[in-house]
Amino acid sequence: MKFSLSRVLLLVTAACLLGGAAGCSRKPKGLTPLPAGQSGSAGPVGEIPLTPGNGVGTGTLGGPGNGTGTDTPGTTGLPNDLDPRNFVQDREKFATDTVYFDFDKSNVKPQYAANIARVADYLKANTSNNLLIEGHCDDRGTEEYNLALGERRALAVRDKLMSLGISGDRVTTISYGKEKPAVVDNTEEAYAKNRRGVFVLLTPPASSR
Repeated sequence: MKFSLSRVLLLVTAACLLGGAAGCSRKPKGLTPLPAGQSGSAGPVGEIPLTPGNGVGTGTLGGPGNGTGTDTPGTTGLPNDLDPRNFVQDREKFATDTVYFDFDKSNVKPQYAANIARVADYLKANTSNNLLIEGHCDDRGTEEYNLALGERRALAVRDKLMSLGISGDRVTTISYGKEKPAVVDNTEEAYAKNRRGVFVLLTPPASSR
């Protein structure tokens, strides 16, 4: 009797452990809190979309040392002086300095060092300005994988800026997946143009200067 009861308890325990493990598989809820630069990347290789949101745009907004937020107004977790929605966003200033990535990669290639240096030099000379870095992907792969991939791309660019002396407190990141393609076409050339890190200059509103 004791042996049978022990066996039953053992089987029940094993079943609970297996059930708990299965329940741990969930979709990522957002970006890794900055300034951490790592994120789970398990899953199929590829480029993936995010679910459309609102506020700044689709995707999830991450800020320096603030934990994870979303792009829904009032829920980013960012202080007012870091939230990009409290700044005038200039997408043209660094339009020619966009950083492009290889398929399924988030490392910044040496050929873009000059682009990043120009951005860093401007920020050093204009200390009232902050920066938003957008991570973009092409439309291949799974949602879970590409959410992390877009994040890693934005964070990789941010890390390069920080290595040039720019405080991480001045740089916010957001991942858009495929929601904002630069080119709408299913060709390798289009894919290459959509795998990118985009700089958006954040200027304080005139009333706050």
